Amino acid sequence: MSEQLKLIVEQLNREPFKKSFNLITFDSLEPMQLLQVLNDVLAEIDPKQALDIREEMPEQTVKRMFTLLGMLKYKPPGGFSDVSGFRQGLVTGSKPVVHPILHWLLQRVPELKKRAYLARFLVKLDVPSEFLADEVIAEVYHQYEEVVEGFKNYHKECEQLRTFGFSAAEIRRDISAMEEEKDQLIKRVERLRKRVESVSNHQRMLEVASQLRVEKEREESLALQKQEQKNQLFQAEQRRQRCQLQLKDLRQAAADAKPESLVKRLEEEIKFNSYMASDKVPKELERIRSKVHYLQKVASEPAMGHAELDELEEKIKELNQMNQMMEKKMARTDPMDDNLTLYRQQASIIARKKEAKAEELQESREEITSITRELNAKSQAVGQGGVEIIRSDEFKKYVAKMRGKNIVYKKKRQEMAEMKAEFGVLQRTEEVLRQRHTAAQQHLQSLEAQRGISGFSETQEELERVSAIKSELDELKGNRLDNMSEMVKKINSAISEKKSALSPLIKELRPLRQECQEISQEYEEKKALYDTCAAGLESNRSKLEQEVRTMREETSQEENRYHQVNCMKEITEIQLQRAVDEMKIYVSSDPQTRKKSIREQYMKYIAEQESLGKKLREEQKQVKESHGPNMKQVRMWKDLEQLLECKKQCNLRAQSQVSIGQVIQESGEDRLVL
Repeated sequence: MSEQLKLIVEQLNREPFKKSFNLITFDSLEPMQLLQVLNDVLAEIDPKQALDIREEMPEQTVKRMFTLLGMLKYKPPGGFSDVSGFRQGLVTGSKPVVHPILHWLLQRVPELKKRAYLARFLVKLDVPSEFLADEVIAEVYHQYEEVVEGFKNYHKECEQLRTFGFSAAEIRRDISAMEEEKDQLIKRVERLRKRVESVSNHQRMLEVASQLRVEKEREESLALQKQEQKNQLFQAEQRRQRCQLQLKDLRQAAADAKPESLVKRLEEEIKFNSYMASDKVPKELERIRSKVHYLQKVASEPAMGHAELDELEEKIKELNQMNQMMEKKMARTDPMDDNLTLYRQQASIIARKKEAKAEELQESREEITSITRELNAKSQAVGQGGVEIIRSDEFKKYVAKMRGKNIVYKKKRQEMAEMKAEFGVLQRTEEVLRQRHTAAQQHLQSLEAQRGISGFSETQEELERVSAIKSELDELKGNRLDNMSEMVKKINSAISEKKSALSPLIKELRPLRQECQEISQEYEEKKALYDTCAAGLESNRSKLEQEVRTMREETSQEENRYHQVNCMKEITEIQLQRAVDEMKIYVSSDPQTRKKSIREQYMKYIAEQESLGKKLREEQKQVKESHGPNMKQVRMWKDLEQLLECKKQCNLRAQSQVSIGQVIQESGEDRLVL
C-alpha cells in the first residue's frame, strides 16, 4: 500500500498535475478533495471531465466517472466485486476505492488518452432493432457504421505514418544534403562548360548530344512499348489457350452426358433435395423452434430465489433417480422379448447414417461450390493481372533448365574457390616481394649516403614517373580527340539515319493529326450535347424520385392508418360479441348458464373479497386488542432474560474466585512444607 501511495504522489507532483503533495498531506485529504484529485486526473485523460465536483450533484459525478472508467476498461480489485459497493465507495470518496483507481490511471496516462480520444468516435450508438426497421434510419445507421470503419482505417494509416515516417530533422538533413549535391553538380557543370568552350563548334556538338539523348530516350520508350505489347500478346495467347481447354472440357462433358446418366443424376439430386426438404430441414427447424421456445419461456419467468432453486434441484434429482431406475429395468428385461426392438434399432441406425451421409454430402457440395468460386476468382485475377500459369510440361522444362543452371553454378563456385586460393598465394608473394623491395631500397639509401649522393634514386624515380604521366596524358588527350571526332561522325550518321527513317512516319502522321483534330472537335460537340441531355434527364429523375418518395410516404401512412382501423374494428367486434354473449347468458332462464356470465362471476368474486375483508378486519381487531398485553409480556420476558443473564455472570464470577482461593491455599501449603 505504501508503494502504491508513493507512486501516486510521485506522479501527481510531476507534469502536468504539479500538486506538490507528500505522503502525509495526500493521505490526510478529505473525501471531496480526493474525488477532486481523481476528477483532475480524468480531465487530463479526457478534457470533457474538467469540472468542479462541487458544482454538480454527487450522483451525476459518480455516474460520469463510472461511465468513463467503464469506457477505459477499468476493473475494480478483488475486494469490490459487487458493483453497488464499488459505486457507494466512489460516492463517499473512500480511499480503498479511489487509491487503486489513481494508481491504475497514473501508470498508463498516454495509453488512456488515446483510448478516450478513440472512444468518442468508435463507441457505437445503441439503436433499438424496432427503429432499424425503418429504411431511412437503417440507411443512416449503415452510413454511420461506414464512417466509423473509415475512421478506423485513417487512424491506422496515421499511426503507421507516425511510426515509420521520417522526422522533420531527418527531412531537413536530407534537404540540406540534396542542396549540397545540387551545388556540387552546378559547379561540376560549370567546369565542364568551361572546358568545352575551348573546343571549336562546341554548341553544335551540344545540340547533337541533346538530340542523341532524346532519341535514346525515345528508343527506350519504344522498346518498353514493344515489350508491353509482347506481354499483352503473350497474355492473350494464354487466355486463348485456357478458353480452348475449358471449351474442350465442356465438349467432353457434353459428349459423356447421356440422357440416362443425366436422368439418373437428376433423380438422385431430387431424392436428396426431397429428403432435405421433407425430413432433415423440418427436424432442424422444429429443434431450433423448441429451443427458442424454451429459452423464451426461461427468459419470461421471474427471478427465482434460493428456496425455489432448491426445490428444482430436488425435482431434478428425483427425475434422475427415476431415469436410472428405468434404465436398470430396461437393462434387466430381455430385448428379444420385443420382436420390434431389433428392427427399431436397425431403423434408428440407418436413420442416423442417412443423416450423417446427408450432412457429408451437403458439406461436400458447399466445399465444391466454394472451390469453384475460388477457382473462378483466381482465373479472373490471372486474366486481369497477366500472371502466367505454368503447365506441367513447362514446369518440367523449367526444372531441367534450373538443373543445368545448378551445374553451371557449382562449376563457377569451384572456379571461384580456386581463384580465391590463387589470390591468397599471389597476395603472399606480393608481400614477400614488397619486403624484399623495401630491404633493397634501404640498402640503396645506405650506399648513397656512404657515397654522398643521398636522394639520387628517389629523384630519378620521380623524373621517370613524371615523364610517364606526361606521356600517358598526351596519349589520353589524343585518344579523347579521336574518340570525340568518331563520336561526332557516329552522331551525324545516326541523326541522318533517324531522319530518313522518320520522314515516312512524319508524312503518315500529318493526315492522322488532322483527322484527330476533326474527331476531337466532333467529340467535344457530342460531349456538350450529352452533358445537356444528361443534365435534363438528371433533373427529371430527381423530380420523379421526389414524387416517388412522397407517394411512398403517403402509401406507408395510409397503410398504417388502414392497419390501425382494422385493429380497432377487430377489437370493437370482439367487444361487441362479448357484450352480445353476456346479454344472451343474462337473459337465459337456465340458472347454470347464468352462473357462467361475467356479471355473476364478478359478483361472486366481490362477495368472496368482502368476506375475506371481514375476516381480516376481525383479525386486525383481535391483534389491536391483544397488542398491549402481548408487548407487556414481551418486556417481562426480556427482563427475565436479563435477570437470568446476571445470575449466570454472578455464578461464573463466584466460581472463578473460589478457584483462585484454592490455588493460593495450595501454594501456601507447599511453602509450609518446604
